[in-house]
Amino acid sequence: MTEPWYVDSNVFILPVLGERSERAAGARRALERIEAGKLVAYTSVLTWDEVVWVISRTMGKADGAQVGRKLLSFPGLRFLDATLTTVSRAEGLCESLDLAPRDAIHCASALGKRIASFVTDDADIEKVPGLKRVSLESFLT
Repeated sequence: MTEPWYVDSNVFILPVLGERSERAAGARRALERIEAGKLVAYTSVLTWDEVVWVISRTMGKADGAQVGRKLLSFPGLRFLDATLTTVSRAEGLCESLDLAPRDAIHCASALGKRIASFVTDDADIEKVPGLKRVSLESFLT
């Protein structure tokens, strides 16, 4: 079995917004790998909130709801609950590393599952011991 990866919300948002960039192309490639079972992928239930919020604000509520439904049933994607333990660990990361609360919850979710590879373009993840940030562009090769 391959190592597990944590996938941040931007991986799901960029392709939906139709962005034409290397980041978006990398995100599409990462999603293809997840769907094909070539990448063992986890994300927080918080990702659903972020994706639906961004898509609803940019494309409309109906599109946000549709994308949210698709996300919840995305093949090969596993969701991690945001438990009190996770949020308590996130609070510590906020204080010690000056992370934004949502970023801290994502990091705490990955750490709680012992996932080291974190797919995101958010450079703040590099502050977190035990996590290795993997950029979207790295999926182009």
